[in-house]
Amino acid sequence: MPRLLSGYKKDLLIGLLREMILIRRFEEKAAQMYGLRKIGGFCHLYIGQEAVAVGSIAALDLEMDYVITGYRDHGHALACGMTADTLMAELYGKRTGCSKGKGGSMHLFDAERHMLGGNGIVGSQIPVATGVALKIKYKKERGVVLCYFGDGAIHQGAYHESLNLAKIWELPVIYICENNQYGMGTDFERVSSVNDFSIMGQSYGIPGKQINGMDVLIVYDEIFKAAERVRKESTPLFFEIKTYRYKGHSMSDPAKYRTREELSTYKQQDPILILKNAMVEENMLDEDEYRKIDDDIKSVCRNAVDFAEESPEPDPSALYDDILA
Repeated sequence: MPRLLSGYKKDLLIGLLREMILIRRFEEKAAQMYGLRKIGGFCHLYIGQEAVAVGSIAALDLEMDYVITGYRDHGHALACGMTADTLMAELYGKRTGCSKGKGGSMHLFDAERHMLGGNGIVGSQIPVATGVALKIKYKKERGVVLCYFGDGAIHQGAYHESLNLAKIWELPVIYICENNQYGMGTDFERVSSVNDFSIMGQSYGIPGKQINGMDVLIVYDEIFKAAERVRKESTPLFFEIKTYRYKGHSMSDPAKYRTREELSTYKQQDPILILKNAMVEENMLDEDEYRKIDDDIKSVCRNAVDFAEESPEPDPSALYDDILA
């Protein structure tokens, strides 16, 4: 049954579509440059999961709200308004990168846009997000924190400790488990005593919900309502957003632990095509308009590579900048 779009403004839908395409094309270009050995270190692609970051971050006001995530962070960074130029330069390790070339793929960061990383240690962002929510409550601000982590992180002790404190102190944080079905190469059902993660917040009195992360509008609607509730009640919430990554865990992963049939089934639920086809169905978009958006974004990503290629390496003396001790 086709998606009904009558309640949405066209500008919003075009914006969501553009953001998802930008993430997809940026990731494809990053993969290409990694293959050419222009990018070193770890690189975890977000292809297939675009609707989660785009839909949820579109529901925020980043003048007062915050975003913090794990190492699969390119999509969240772009959805927060960080530019393809500074992200690609960071992947290249260049001085013009968002973390001055020191962080790489897993440590994208922009304090002004309230994007607090990109964190490389599994689950490490969860207590940090809880601390940001404590800051908001302590200062009597109206902000909400979105904290993203994968199904591989949900069994970390830091997750349970953070949720317990968040409920005791009634902190304004929304915990989002992006369940892309695999912790590295292990099916999540093999290592979890429960298959519906949305119930895990209930141990701490935190309401939980499981939603479809392949439909950007479902994500947008649910997180918009959740953020409004958190602002009014100052209560933590938890979402399991079911999604799927089309690539391996990282660039070195051939993903042989899943079948071609499984991958093909999920590619029929491509979040970009779900929104595009719904807009075409309701005469809000045609193929020429879609092609122009795609071409424009491909150009942005090519220019980002040129920017990264032409940017200077960090000065050796920068090794000692921003060091506490």
